[in-house]
Amino acid sequence: MPSLKEVRIRIASVKSTQQITSAMKMVAASKLRRAQNAILKMRPYAAKLKEILQNLSASIDSSADNLYARQGNSNKVLLIVLTSNRGLCGAFNSNVLKMTLSCINEKYATASQQGTLSLMTIGKKGTEFFTKRGYNVVESHDGIYDNLTWDNASVIANGLMKSFASGEYDRIDIIYNQFKNAAVQKLTVEQFLPVEAPKEEPTDAGKKVESSKVDYIFEPSQEEIVTELIPKSLKIQFYKALLDSFASEHGARMTAMHQATDNARDLLRDLNLAYNKARQASITKEILEIVGGAEALKG
Repeated sequence: MPSLKEVRIRIASVKSTQQITSAMKMVAASKLRRAQNAILKMRPYAAKLKEILQNLSASIDSSADNLYARQGNSNKVLLIVLTSNRGLCGAFNSNVLKMTLSCINEKYATASQQGTLSLMTIGKKGTEFFTKRGYNVVESHDGIYDNLTWDNASVIANGLMKSFASGEYDRIDIIYNQFKNAAVQKLTVEQFLPVEAPKEEPTDAGKKVESSKVDYIFEPSQEEIVTELIPKSLKIQFYKALLDSFASEHGARMTAMHQATDNARDLLRDLNLAYNKARQASITKEILEIVGGAEALKG
């Protein structure tokens, strides 16, 4: 049984840790509210714009006009990995890293073996992980979370679109946590470029129909729409992924710190019980020694 001094030191240490985790939980909850409001306001707009983008892209027949829907052989692949700059957020980062490794080793194994697979990391955890292991990290934007704005996201999205348009990459995917609520984040691998065609949905008769396909009358010209609307839509999708990941990080951290605080409380209860038992045993031992000494004096 540990001594009383050892138990007291342990109790003081756990209390200090509990105060830290409780404070971190409140900070994460405060940041989560702002991040959650941002993504919830953005999501309906981004979803509708993505639907329009897919239908518009499918409506443009010319490959020259339909530049961002150009289908390649997926020989040159860029994976954009969204992690956090700090830890203490449960499995938030490890899930993204595992999914990225799975994509590299399975889905894009050929490109990886040929050396045509590249990574862009956003978040220090992802940058450190892949850099140390010798992967081809072509860009890192770890500081964007310090000032996550539309303008900063647009700069990165512009670079990605230029790289795709020039043929530097045949396919660009984004791997991130999609925000559901504070306790749930959905791990997502999303195709950024080329623009996906509208998905087909099965009907009751077993036939497939294209969902929400619309025939557009172009005004102004197709070229102007491609120049203006499609790049803007892609920027919106990229910005939405960043907001999703940012909100998911704070949700995961708040949940992790809540669990850590609860665990500290349970540990304190056990330590206090052990301390009281040790203290009672010590007092009983002293009483026995006193009684034993008194009996010896009588004899």
